[in-house]
Amino acid sequence: MKLSVIILAAGQGKRMKSALPKVMHKLAGMPMLEHVYKRSLELGADDIHIVYGHGGEHLHDYCSDFNVEWILQDEQLGTAHAVQQASPHIDDDHIVLILYGDVPLIKSNTLKALMGSVSADTISLLTVDLQDPCGYGRIIRDSGEVVAIIEHNDATDEQKEITEVNTGILALHAGYLNECLNKIDNNNVQGEYYLTDVIQLAVKDGKKIMTSQPENTYEVEGVNDRNQLSKLERIKQQELVERIMAEGVSVADPARVDIRGELDIGTDSFIDINCIFEGRVTVGRNVTIGAGCVISDSTIADGCVIKPYSVIEKAIIDNSVEVGPFARLRPGTRLNENSKVGNFVEVKNTQLGTGSKASHLSYLGDTDVGSNVNIGAGTITCNYDGANKHKTIIKDGAFIGSDSQLVAPVTVGKNSTIGAGSTITRDTEDGELTLSRTAQRIIRGWERPKKK
Repeated sequence: MKLSVIILAAGQGKRMKSALPKVMHKLAGMPMLEHVYKRSLELGADDIHIVYGHGGEHLHDYCSDFNVEWILQDEQLGTAHAVQQASPHIDDDHIVLILYGDVPLIKSNTLKALMGSVSADTISLLTVDLQDPCGYGRIIRDSGEVVAIIEHNDATDEQKEITEVNTGILALHAGYLNECLNKIDNNNVQGEYYLTDVIQLAVKDGKKIMTSQPENTYEVEGVNDRNQLSKLERIKQQELVERIMAEGVSVADPARVDIRGELDIGTDSFIDINCIFEGRVTVGRNVTIGAGCVISDSTIADGCVIKPYSVIEKAIIDNSVEVGPFARLRPGTRLNENSKVGNFVEVKNTQLGTGSKASHLSYLGDTDVGSNVNIGAGTITCNYDGANKHKTIIKDGAFIGSDSQLVAPVTVGKNSTIGAGSTITRDTEDGELTLSRTAQRIIRGWERPKKK
């Protein structure tokens, strides 16, 4: 049977105090809505419908690659009203799973277990037992069978003592869902159309309410403010770090590593404290990542050492490369095997050949560096003329003396040497020494300026 997913994402989230829609606030580097969308894909949903309201332009811009049907809910008149905006677009013979864009940590296995009990005569409801159920709809049972859900504001004092509550997540046949939605009214304290009324209608029609519960209560926790988002962030980070540790990675302090995207890291690697991984990062085996590093959308091969406080963005690093400390690799960087980028070196749109080194205080931009090249301290490639970028080529075996400026476009010849303090504006010859110093002289009687 085909599966349709409805994700409710129309809430403004006033308690977030933000111009962004609530569901666009990020958890582990990804909008909450995207977490729920990915769970839907993992379930093999045949179609996904997102009901939106406040800030729809932000949703469309960021989520333009989502394969979904976007449905506008102009007025927020309750959960049943929101579902009713999407349900006419779903074939009656589908199973409908209703999820929430601000409940980001729900797991696929929990949802699979929930849907496993759906049939023509049953509705599957996800419930949870809470020590403090305040604010949640209570599950009302008679002889063990679910007969109704009473919203907190409508519950009696006795009903408020019930700890089993409704998560709002349920699965049922689309045809029956539409029948129920047409019967629901807003005769309640809030004056809203409650999706929970589907349960009471189903009981009257003789259908059985099957319940299941998540393994962890945090799976069904919604986010209404930034404190709640922060709490779920820490839970998600702990889960992500525990996963990589279980796969053979050592982490100095699991509470001080953030994975804000996807991290694939090999065995026997080590991550020190306060490291951040953003986007899609792939790290090989036996890699050491020092404290305070920020790595985003990059690939690091086996045996590398990334020293503390290095920033790496959209770079490719081959085997046994050393980076840092305090190095910055910008987009377009490729460091080949056994190369080195040292402290306070910035590299952008540059390839560093096998065995080549830039160890101190240099800037290499738009540069193609051959193998076994030594870049002296303070060397810069002057790649920008104020309007256009130009390329510097440094061929194999070259030695660039300290404090040199290579003014692009320029080529440094194979095995050539650039004398320290030189400004190179023309191509140099293979195997030769090139320098551009003025003669040293003494100016006698010169006085250093004094403060007025």
